[in-house]
Amino acid sequence: MGEIASQLPTDIEALHALVAVACAERDAAVAERDQALLQNDRLRHLLRQLQRAQFGRRSEKLDRDQLLLGLEDVEQAVAGNEAAEDKKDPVAAQKRADKRRANRGALPAHLPHVDVTIEPEDTNCPCCRAPMHVIGEETSKRLDVVPAQFRVIVTHRPKYACRACTDGVVQAPAPERLIKGGLPTEAMVAFVLIAKYAWHLPLYRQAQMLLAQGIDIKRAVLAFWVGYAAAELQPLWLRLREIILTSGKIAVDETTAPVLDPGRGRTKKGFFWAIARDDRPWGGTDPPAVAYTYAPASEALARIAALYAIEKTIRGRSADQRRAVRGAQQASRDGTQGLVRAAARPRLGQGHHRRGHPLRLEPLGRAHAVPRRRPHRARHQRR
Repeated sequence: MGEIASQLPTDIEALHALVAVACAERDAAVAERDQALLQNDRLRHLLRQLQRAQFGRRSEKLDRDQLLLGLEDVEQAVAGNEAAEDKKDPVAAQKRADKRRANRGALPAHLPHVDVTIEPEDTNCPCCRAPMHVIGEETSKRLDVVPAQFRVIVTHRPKYACRACTDGVVQAPAPERLIKGGLPTEAMVAFVLIAKYAWHLPLYRQAQMLLAQGIDIKRAVLAFWVGYAAAELQPLWLRLREIILTSGKIAVDETTAPVLDPGRGRTKKGFFWAIARDDRPWGGTDPPAVAYTYAPASEALARIAALYAIEKTIRGRSADQRRAVRGAQQASRDGTQGLVRAAARPRLGQGHHRRGHPLRLEPLGRAHAVPRRRPHRARHQRR
């Protein structure tokens, strides 16, 4: 400790600078640690899925296609984190771009090639203003798509230099890409997204369809594209939802959707919430808009678990004591009120027959009696 203290500067400003550098290094190390822990959690989840698929009971084994769907979620999440890191660290983003460019493979030669040449705005020498000539170019290829036809976009960027001068090479800058160093164009990524979410085509099926065209794009690569695009679109969704929520009138709709439940051999119920506005029938000038949110509907179970936890602490006490504890527990009140709101929410998409009515909530003093069913023996005697 004494040796370290002797090496520290005595100037206050130098000490401040040293502490700032140490704090920055600490924050970077913490961020890197958190990212590694998150990645380890995803890998552990993936390992458990693979172990269950390989060694689980017959009823628990996953179908290969269902396992691939689970892998897509993990890979898309990794791509989303990588997209966020690319925005924060340009140096690391460039390294990852170079790695993608080196490992992306070659495109089939039979695909139509569209040459796009990006010229500099000024091809005259910046020194003597004489016309410059092409001395070379950089060429890059990306996979593009049009309906029912795939093509390759070949971008040329000529380099211009003056014959009379030694300096002054001019070249147009490379256009910005959605995925730096990646293979697809923006249209190709949009095609994959629409096929997955609008036409319900899983990525492994899209990979098979591409392979039928002679394009060998692995499912994991498609999952990376989807995750990267989702990270880019998230600010747009957040802003759209924020604008809708500030409107004078909004409509909220809850719709159920079947979701694959790997391991059970069936689907489970998921929920979509649509938040929309449309004042055109009332002469409004704001454009109509809608934002969607998906959730597995686990809120009710969490609230019920919170209520059970409170009841466990007051078990065996008198009624007055239990009532007093329940009234004092904010979690109990919040949980009960949440369940009341959830139960009172109308069930959409059902008719007005008796079973389709939403649950009616009444004060305890006006609770309706539930008619008893006839005993088992009485039902048989009437037959």
